[in-house]
Amino acid sequence: VQLQASGGGSVQAGGSLRLSCAASGRTISRYVMGWFRRAPGQDREFVAGISRSGGSTTYTDSVKGRLTISRDNAKNTVYLQMNSLKPEDTAVYYCAADFNYRDEVRTWANDYDYWGQGTLVTVSS
Repeated sequence: VQLQASGGGSVQAGGSLRLSCAASGRTISRYVMGWFRRAPGQDREFVAGISRSGGSTTYTDSVKGRLTISRDNAKNTVYLQMNSLKPEDTAVYYCAADFNYRDEVRTWANDYDYWGQGTLVTVSS
């Protein structure tokens, strides 16, 4: 499956963005989907994940209540709604697909099989 992330940009603190991850080649309904990010000088970290049906989501603590992951399997697209953005959210955001028989959201990047190219989010104070 090929993943294409989009929607990044520059916003002021407190602003909002919506990232999209469009898939092609295979239906994403077979995959647990996740968003990761890499801030300048830091390791890649898990941000949010969603089960195949969308019934279960997981977030890293720093984004709970501000970021929301969702998916539309009919459109083969995953979203990350980002509200109340903070300067520390500045990073390149990547979407990823995990072919996971147990349909559980995993937070380790090495568990994910396919990756998009990343989209840059910059939040200024």
